[in-house]
Amino acid sequence: MNILVVGCGKVGIRLAESLSQDGHDVSVVDEDASRFDTLTEDCVTTAGVPIDQDVLRKAGIENCDAIAAVSHDDTTNIMVAQVARQIFHVPTIICRIYDPRLEEVFTHFGMHTICPTSLTVASVKSALYGQVDSKLLNIGSHTVEFKRHPVPKSLYDRPLSEVRCEADEAVFAVEHADHTLTLAGTAPVRLREGDVLLLSQLVD
Repeated sequence: MNILVVGCGKVGIRLAESLSQDGHDVSVVDEDASRFDTLTEDCVTTAGVPIDQDVLRKAGIENCDAIAAVSHDDTTNIMVAQVARQIFHVPTIICRIYDPRLEEVFTHFGMHTICPTSLTVASVKSALYGQVDSKLLNIGSHTVEFKRHPVPKSLYDRPLSEVRCEADEAVFAVEHADHTLTLAGTAPVRLREGDVLLLSQLVD
């Protein structure tokens, strides 16, 4: 794919390099041309104000398949995302927004946003609650957390249907001692010693 990354900070650099290593054609835009010096992969770079349509055209937005607005400024990311969608009709647009309140507003309007603040809060809460073995995944405009919980002795030889979950939480699958996996609802499961519950929970 042809992918445009807006913002050449730590996230933008890491993202651009990772995408380039995956074989994509990557273009990077930032106001500060000196930031391009730290890029180690072969990316096309354009210096200029990211919300300037001429700058975006020079960076190749008219031919890109996706854009990731990940600058340090929420307003810039939102404006770039709106221009990409309304003027250049880019098929896939991802917008990083630090302020959870802004994220809620623009998610309501159908914008695909990622909020590092919300993700960090969810991760820290999991660690504080002792649920350190967890993963976060963005699906659409929501964040889903997947956690692993060993099956307690009280549920040995009991059907999976007897597992009781917290609010907004559901059993996604059961990982067995032999490392096989049974998705919830696909087959009858009786829990055994060594089984691990894979739980999913909507966190944002």
